[in-house]
Amino acid sequence: MTSAMTPAAGPQGPSVRSVPAPAFTRRTAALGSVLECVLASVLLFGVTTIVRWVAGPSPVSAAIPQIHEKLLVIGACVGLLLAGLILSPAGKASGGHINPAISIAMWRFGLFPGAAVAPYIAAQLLGSFLGTLAGRAVWGPALGRPPAADAALQPGPGWSAGTLFAAETVSMGVIVFLVGLFLAAPRLAPLVPWLVGLLIGTAIALLGTTTGGSVNPARQFGPAVVAGRLDFLWVYLLAPLLGALLAAALRNGLLGSRRQDLRTGAAPTQRW
Repeated sequence: MTSAMTPAAGPQGPSVRSVPAPAFTRRTAALGSVLECVLASVLLFGVTTIVRWVAGPSPVSAAIPQIHEKLLVIGACVGLLLAGLILSPAGKASGGHINPAISIAMWRFGLFPGAAVAPYIAAQLLGSFLGTLAGRAVWGPALGRPPAADAALQPGPGWSAGTLFAAETVSMGVIVFLVGLFLAAPRLAPLVPWLVGLLIGTAIALLGTTTGGSVNPARQFGPAVVAGRLDFLWVYLLAPLLGALLAAALRNGLLGSRRQDLRTGAAPTQRW
């Protein structure tokens, strides 16, 4: 199953290929969901491992005393891990979403079947939980204690659920909008895995002390459940989904207007 996150090679080079509705079956949905579960598990095991050694008690943590420097290292490591998972054989087969908001965005872009969205999201959340459990099993109590706290995120002091919801919505919206623009340009589409890794890593580095920099419901679900930090979980789950829907609608509207300009021979408006 190929979808927008992993461009397929066509006769004239890499291009974005949607999943044709007639070719989509329960078998392909099941296979893609299993792979998304595996990818999410690997991602969250990687995240918990990175947090354990960079934020938790360790020689690495001691060598990086400043929180912003720690977040920069965590962001870079997570970004590279995410790009690698998207480009992996499993990522190429499933589409490499590993994020419920991305699955929704790909559906709204017309590049992913709507019938596969719910199975993918369920698989991603399950993978998040399993990957966090694996991290706890491997790294033991040191991962569960602060400051690692099973890699569960919390907003900074003074942040309410409302302000956190707005920030997560906007953050995910920016990511989805940029990904959507790259996917619409054949020359840029092959760069999407690296773009996603860069944007997620930047969000972690810049937003880690304020919103936590989740921008992925699957990133927060497993750690929050395992750590029992459920206060803001609904925000981390729902806000990115809303951001993806709004950004996809904006991207589709802009691209639709541009295509209409080209069909009618009118000069394209400067909206890019």
